[in-house]
Amino acid sequence: MRLKDKVVVITGASSGIGRALAVKAFDQGCRVVLAARNQEAMEEVVKGWPPGRCLVVRTDVSNPEDCEHLIDKTVESFGGVDVLINNAGISMRALFADVRLEVIEDLMRINFWGSVYCSKYALPWLLKSGGSLVGVSSIAGYKGLPARTGYSASKFALQGFLESVRVENLRKGLHVLIACPGFTASNIRKTALSKDGSTQGESPRKEEKMMSAERVAHHIIKAITKRKRTLVLTRQGKLTVFLNKLFPGLTDKLVYSHMAKEPDSPFT
Repeated sequence: MRLKDKVVVITGASSGIGRALAVKAFDQGCRVVLAARNQEAMEEVVKGWPPGRCLVVRTDVSNPEDCEHLIDKTVESFGGVDVLINNAGISMRALFADVRLEVIEDLMRINFWGSVYCSKYALPWLLKSGGSLVGVSSIAGYKGLPARTGYSASKFALQGFLESVRVENLRKGLHVLIACPGFTASNIRKTALSKDGSTQGESPRKEEKMMSAERVAHHIIKAITKRKRTLVLTRQGKLTVFLNKLFPGLTDKLVYSHMAKEPDSPFT
């Protein structure tokens, strides 16, 4: 699949992986639609881009009306949708015993329902173009991570949803990609929700040692062009998925030990 001149919609495009995806898609010659809540940050991304190659739509993906508006504006401006990348998401860091239920509900509304809403409104256009439906999931969609119950639940749900959509449209030319980055240097941990719903603030992990958002975007765009089914990134991520298939009990212990070593870990 060649991406030049394709219409690519990216949610969560104001920062992190979403921002990097927007830049990468633009460099590939795409017409890029950026969607996020932070209008100012998106305007900064597209500064200097020709108006005929980009569109910024303020979107809260937890609101179905916003998602419908996003797709309507895209079709109005560019005539259709070739690629939808459901990237918007938030994380959390709190034990299930301590977390407020509203925190998990917020994660599901954004990480899962946001993808469902956008996919629902984009699907007719993706089927028409034989395009790509992409979900940016996580290794947490393969292995439940401690202190990330809501996050893992949302990613497991996202992957099940996308797999079902793929099978339903098996003979209709729709490409579905489930992309699962490992730990990535982005602001998702800084904006992660704590047990009471407040933002975490500083990241508990060494961001400089992680895969960059730009590198993740490179791999995702490449996987779209090759119409891959799944993409699992980083050696640690691939190893976790592999070990969990063969030795789930051992993987439980390894994951617990790894996450418990974080500064200010909720396990201590």
